[in-house]
Amino acid sequence: MVIKNDGKLQKIEQTLWKTADKLRNNMDAAEYKHVVLGLIFLKYISDSFEELRGILTERMRNPEDELYWEGASADDIAQELEDRDHYLAANVFWVPPEARWQSIQNQAKQPDIGKTIDSAMLVIEKENPRLKGILNKEYGRERMKHVRLGELIDLIATIGFSDKEHRAKDVLGHVYEYFLGQFASAEGKKGGEFYTPKSIVNLIVELLQPYKGRVFDPAMGSGGFFVSSERFIEEHGGRLGDLSLYGQELNPTTWRLAAMNMSIRGLDFNFGKEPADSFHNDQHTACR
Repeated sequence: MVIKNDGKLQKIEQTLWKTADKLRNNMDAAEYKHVVLGLIFLKYISDSFEELRGILTERMRNPEDELYWEGASADDIAQELEDRDHYLAANVFWVPPEARWQSIQNQAKQPDIGKTIDSAMLVIEKENPRLKGILNKEYGRERMKHVRLGELIDLIATIGFSDKEHRAKDVLGHVYEYFLGQFASAEGKKGGEFYTPKSIVNLIVELLQPYKGRVFDPAMGSGGFFVSSERFIEEHGGRLGDLSLYGQELNPTTWRLAAMNMSIRGLDFNFGKEPADSFHNDQHTACR
């Protein structure tokens, strides 16, 4: 299912962008996008974790459910809910207590909030191998002192990724793409280094018709072609499992953006073990 960008979602996107843009002070959009999108990603995986946690709690208390735990106390259930296998089995990222959004937001106004976020990103990567080397862990650096991180956290806290009207991944995907486009506009010509207008991407995908097989993008930027390919398959009744995604990107921060973009959508991908130049260090020669 692919949702339409209805008026409600569009208003959310516009409000978020206007507020977030005001908070960047003198930081360039090229650098600030990683700050914002990293926090949006953290909010999403935390919301997804808490949503599944709530579902598991209800099931454990429901006598008609296979997970029902007869005679279990609230403490017993709380302890069981910390078993990471429940979340991995549901393809939900495991988020340790210290990295959960509420814990981060409770410390938002502390002077060392940047280091707190970095620690959260590190422990999330450690607990979820798929995310290794992907997340932004530079919130505690000296230059970040000029970013109003506390206010930015409070702003992102208003995004509800467990919105019953839409699938959480779809809402996140729309917000993520909208912000990429807005940052590209804010960067001017430099935006072309990591962002191709959606209309051009969609046209190329329609011409290629990627129903199945391998899709390789040697200069993938933030992964827009892969996202559009996913939509093409869903709109034409295909199966996402029939498509293999391969890509390369030389810019390290953009390479991480692309990996995050795929991770939030639950797509399998191979972007090589590190950022690389497709002309001089092709990491997918054996795959093509």
